[in-house]
Amino acid sequence: MTNPIQIVTPDLCDAHPDVAVLDPMFANFGGLEAFYGPIRTIKCFEDNSLVKQAVTEQGNGAVLVVDAGGSHRCAMLGDMLAEQAVANGWAGVVMYGCVRDVDILATLPLGVQAVGSHPRKSDKRGEGQRDVDVTFAGATLKPGQWLYADNNGIIVAEQELPLA
Repeated sequence: MTNPIQIVTPDLCDAHPDVAVLDPMFANFGGLEAFYGPIRTIKCFEDNSLVKQAVTEQGNGAVLVVDAGGSHRCAMLGDMLAEQAVANGWAGVVMYGCVRDVDILATLPLGVQAVGSHPRKSDKRGEGQRDVDVTFAGATLKPGQWLYADNNGIIVAEQELPLA
């Protein structure tokens, strides 16, 4: 959630040693350096139709976790979808794939972590799955778990962690 409380993932790891820590392969592309919220998932490959659909829905402070197969051949999120995510109350997006329009993403009040950037847009075939468990970066992420991200890394907890 967009929140004035400081998120420091090393402190959360120290206080909660049972959290899952994603492998360090993500870079911060969004305007928020730290973000957190309940997880909602999408599994898709080089087709961002479900990402486009999700960001038009109310996010209510959730984090959209997208397993895009780690593809480096196209972007699955750009400025227009990110602007919709902001307008609909999403806290952030974690993309196991690429994003584009990175200069604009950096100005938006949205957390965005991805494995890289790519200028090409994805296909639109309406393929993929929503609200399923996804596994990447050494962890399985499930809808309803809580994700916390900052410049130190990304962690996942079974339930909301106290931040103060």
